[in-house]
Amino acid sequence: MSFQSSLDSILFLIAQVSEAVPASAPSGGEGAPAGPAGGGFMGMLPFLMAVILIMYFLTIRPQQKRDRERRDMLDALAKGDEVVTVGGICGKVVGISDADVVLRVDDEVKIKFIRSSISHVIKDKQDGK
Repeated sequence: MSFQSSLDSILFLIAQVSEAVPASAPSGGEGAPAGPAGGGFMGMLPFLMAVILIMYFLTIRPQQKRDRERRDMLDALAKGDEVVTVGGICGKVVGISDADVVLRVDDEVKIKFIRSSISHVIKDKQDGK
C-alpha cells in the first residue's frame, strides 16, 4: 500500500464522516434523535479506522522495516566480516552455516554463536575511500 493511496483513504473517510454528521444537527429538545449521538458504532467506525491506520504507520510498519533490514544483514554475512554480537563480543567471521557463526575473537580463540545473536556488522572506514 503506497503512501498516496493511504492518504486518499483517510481523506475519503473524513469526507464520509463530515457528510454523515450535518452541520445543523439539532442540539436537543424536539427533533433530537432518540438513539445515541453520532449514530452509534457506525459513527465511530471512521474514527476507529483512522486510529488503526495511524498505529500501523507509527508502530507496525517501522518494526517490519527493521526486521527486514536485520534479516538481510544476517543473510549477507560472509567470511571475513567483522561483527558485534548482542553480548558485545567483537570478532571476525571465520566459519558460517545456516544456523551458526564461528567468530575469531583473538589469535587462537574461536567462539561459536547462533546466527541470530549477531547484532551488526562493523563497517570499515577504509571501504568508503
